Amino acid sequence: MENIDKKELSERDICSKFITPAIKLANWDERQIREEVNLTKGRIIVKGSVASRGKPKRADYVLSYKPNIPLAIVEAKRNIYTVGEGMQQALMYAEMLDIPFAFSSNGDAFLLHDRTGTLGKVEEEIPLDRFPAPEFLWQKYCEWKGLDEGKQKIITQNYFADFRKPLRYYQRIAINRTVEAIAKGQDRILLVMATGTGKTLTAFQIIWRLWKAGVKKRILFLADRNILVDQTRINDFKHFGNAMTKIQNREAEKSYEIYLSLYQAVSGTEEEKNIYKQFSPDFFDLVIIDECHRGSAAEDSAWREILEYFSSATHIGLTATPKETKDISNIHYFGEPIYTYSLKQGIEDGFLAPYRVVRLDLDRDLQGWRPEKGKVDRYGTVIEDRIYNQKDFDRDLVLEKRTELVAKKVTEFLKANDRFDKTIVFCENIDHAERMREALVNENPDLAGENRKYVMRITGDNPEGKAELDNFISPESRYPVIATTSKLMSTGVDAQTCKLIVLDKRIQSMTEFKQIIGRGTRINEDYGKYYFTIMDFKKATELFADPDFDGEPVEIYDPGEGGLGKGGEGGESGAEKYYVSDVDVEVVTERTQYYGPDGKLITESLKDYTRKTVLKDFESLDSFLKHWNEAEKKQAILAELEDRGVLLDALAEEIGKDFDPFDLICHIAFDRPPLSRKERAERVKKSNYFGKYGEQAQEVLDALLDKYADDGIENLENMSVLKVQPFDRIGTPLEIVKLFGGKDSYLSAVRGLESQLYTLEASLLEASLLEA
Repeated sequence: MENIDKKELSERDICSKFITPAIKLANWDERQIREEVNLTKGRIIVKGSVASRGKPKRADYVLSYKPNIPLAIVEAKRNIYTVGEGMQQALMYAEMLDIPFAFSSNGDAFLLHDRTGTLGKVEEEIPLDRFPAPEFLWQKYCEWKGLDEGKQKIITQNYFADFRKPLRYYQRIAINRTVEAIAKGQDRILLVMATGTGKTLTAFQIIWRLWKAGVKKRILFLADRNILVDQTRINDFKHFGNAMTKIQNREAEKSYEIYLSLYQAVSGTEEEKNIYKQFSPDFFDLVIIDECHRGSAAEDSAWREILEYFSSATHIGLTATPKETKDISNIHYFGEPIYTYSLKQGIEDGFLAPYRVVRLDLDRDLQGWRPEKGKVDRYGTVIEDRIYNQKDFDRDLVLEKRTELVAKKVTEFLKANDRFDKTIVFCENIDHAERMREALVNENPDLAGENRKYVMRITGDNPEGKAELDNFISPESRYPVIATTSKLMSTGVDAQTCKLIVLDKRIQSMTEFKQIIGRGTRINEDYGKYYFTIMDFKKATELFADPDFDGEPVEIYDPGEGGLGKGGEGGESGAEKYYVSDVDVEVVTERTQYYGPDGKLITESLKDYTRKTVLKDFESLDSFLKHWNEAEKKQAILAELEDRGVLLDALAEEIGKDFDPFDLICHIAFDRPPLSRKERAERVKKSNYFGKYGEQAQEVLDALLDKYADDGIENLENMSVLKVQPFDRIGTPLEIVKLFGGKDSYLSAVRGLESQLYTLEASLLEASLLEA
């Protein structure tokens, strides 16, 4: 070891030669040490219709007392850096992962940061041979959390080991915090996790650990949709086997330990239907309420009666959208969430799909419509004389041509993308959903003729449609493709491959809006689902701008003197509905909005947003040109800009697909007239740059320029381009590289080619520097 020059070693060498041996010396065994741990999947970046992933967050070491009970994070750096160089990164990961101790090392020593406050000093440098043992850190953690031997037995209970479904970091945090809270005696718990982040898997592990520890022996899992109960039973909860039953046919069988139930199956308005009372009030010691925003928060709901009956049990509420209104409050009942994992964080981590919004404003929605005196509808009913607007359409009055226009625009979108992309159209009510189904069938006579299930209405009143819900959500099933619905599919429907959500429904509730958006947020890489589109005809997506959209839930519960409301959502007004077939409706404006890097929709024009974003980093054209010309790979700069939210493909659609990203940026941010890629390539071909190379090498460079003119700068910088036409006619990649004298010389020639492409800008920069 004495002869090793540490400063020459790579980061991985520092780990293998110094850090790992030091950790093992402190009695950490192989099972407790995980190296190069991917914490996230990398945010999905959408370029046109192509999606790629950003760089995932990765920890050098995660050290655990037991599987899924992490104690320490260690960040390693090369020896050219100080011992504490990795500490800020380690602390970021420690906070993110809920880990109490953070370490940084360059192979000389460790810098320890104590987040518990039990070690005296917050940060301290320790020698390599003094790394703390797992038992010591566990003791300090328990001291910090106030965990005696009895509580420790509960929180160290093993997880169910399922290697096909490894837990994500946020699921582990939710499970550990819940088990720890119950071990300490907390009996009302709220977990807030965005749709698509695995709430039922989280619930399964919580139940499994408490059940196996003997702390909770009989458990009731309540949901309000039959499909939620069945999905839970056959998927995440299947490992409970014969210990589990589903309560049905209003029979209370008392020989099981895990009970799944639709709350409607155990309650009712008539006393004999309240079969939950066949169980003694202390029969269950744990009740889990899935999608608890839908009922349990309202004090006069059937849920609440069940919860009050089993009040001695621990109650855990699960939801993506805690309901907090003047009349209804999850927080008032369950307390503050012990953990929140938001949609924004899920998209940032790459576990949830980003979205884009297509906003369409219709003339009658904006201007309203008033019937002439005495006008009758399609059925001869005289229409009440008043102004009808967006609030009334499809509730009190139907403009049939409006429905036809929405169906036409949805069909046009699918035809421009993929007509078999799973689509949910949210309508005002069941009548509207049926009329929308008819309009979509008429817009798609070919595919609807091939298979009657191409478009289906899936609503609570229609058994034929409800029977197809499982097929709609199944990735393997091609049909139905388009589902029109009102409320049935707004929550609890695990539609992994849904790529288009259409909003032709006024949405006044933030809870309902979040739940509907959640139908599209799941990712399914096997079926090419990385992002989704929202088509909005009723300005519902204005709720994205509301600070409450992705913020922490805030309790605003206030029963007041009038008692508690039911919190129900409006449907049809109850007044007579008019059907009008002879009023034309047109699209006034249509624009696409994109998901920005800050988790908000980009509402300004793409040009303005790009200009503002670029000018934050580059105050002048000269500073941008300098950065561009000094970069070894131009693609790296473009990736930087895309990380900051510059949507190069969307800009190309708007300004021109023939322009280089360089020209798009210079044109928008610095008012430079753009050159097309073809113009830049022709300019290089007319120069004498090729003269110093042999004839075959010149042929390669000429073909590279043609590739650049057709597809852009990435083709120049990617050596895999040498495997395709026309290069395969010149030779293999190895033979082509040899034409230039080797790989380094080939890459040098490519960099020279890039310099020639931007030579005019380089000379402008040089001139400005001379003037300065």
